[in-house]
Amino acid sequence: MFEVHQQDGKARLGSLQLAHGVVQTPIFMPVGTVGSVKTMVPEDLNKLNAEIILGNTYHLYLRPGMEVIREFGGLHRFIRWDKPILTDSGGFQIFSLNNQRRIDETGAHFQSHIDGRKISLTPELAVEIQETLGADIHMVLDECTPFPATYEQARESMQRSMRWAKRSRDARNRPELWQFGIVQGSMYEDLRRESIEKLTDIGFEGYSIGGLSVGEPKPDMRRIAQFCCEYLPENKPRYMMGVGTPLDIIESIAVGVDMFDCVMPTRNGRNGTLFTSNGRVNIKNSKFRLSQDPLDPNCSCYTCQTFSLSYLRHLFMAQEYTALRLLSLHNLTYYLKLIHDIRGAIREGRFQELLAHHRGLWET
Repeated sequence: MFEVHQQDGKARLGSLQLAHGVVQTPIFMPVGTVGSVKTMVPEDLNKLNAEIILGNTYHLYLRPGMEVIREFGGLHRFIRWDKPILTDSGGFQIFSLNNQRRIDETGAHFQSHIDGRKISLTPELAVEIQETLGADIHMVLDECTPFPATYEQARESMQRSMRWAKRSRDARNRPELWQFGIVQGSMYEDLRRESIEKLTDIGFEGYSIGGLSVGEPKPDMRRIAQFCCEYLPENKPRYMMGVGTPLDIIESIAVGVDMFDCVMPTRNGRNGTLFTSNGRVNIKNSKFRLSQDPLDPNCSCYTCQTFSLSYLRHLFMAQEYTALRLLSLHNLTYYLKLIHDIRGAIREGRFQELLAHHRGLWET
């Protein structure tokens, strides 16, 4: 069950009651592509108060494979995570294969990037995999429309995704696990509305806004997110896939989005880019060589409470694995605290104040 408890403008406070527990919204989901959030262990995530993590159908199907997952009775027991998990269908990863894949009405056909074997992923198989994983929320298989796309390309792609969505719903066998439809239609509002109408006619536990963060200009991303939220059901959760920066998240919450995932905090951490209360920090900057200051004086994470900028820079420049862990830990702490602060701002009726502050911080 999904409930909206409070609103400040279009920003919403809510809760999801899932098979493995309750998740508060808005929510940011750390990405654990192959069953692990990179450099983190479940103990870390629990200490950060992560409520739900994301896994990837495509990668988990290839490795370790469903035989292993069945042996353990599902992904939760295999990775020792007892809170909710969301899995995406693999559509974006297939989209990313470019010339290595072929899409037709039956599904997506591609070669494994691991061993080159040929694989056909149908909507029905995507459901079977995700139900085997035991994901509390799983996505239907969709075709991620590239940007830019002509109107005809976007329409054909969207309509195929809608046919796949119906097949995915018909293939569902575990009603205790939620299934989300994915809105497509590229940058064309009439196609997005047609997609929403077809998905809501099918009926899902929630709806994802797909096909964004694929290279389109930020104004287009914001426009489409706002448009979709105007037509998506108010009593169902809205999930914006693969987004994004702190400002992307806040701007999307402002128009009514509830759920987010992105590799940015961990990937940027591993690349030496940090999100702080004072803006972005590049740990490679030579000005930090002798600095005894913490990375973020307003952060309570182990990294900021224990180590200097100088030491963190040293670890990163020396290519020490410890740096990847410490910097990822900080970025995840920042993102999850940001979500906590946003919830507080909505609860107290000061969301617009918080939005204005972060626009000033991240747009400069």
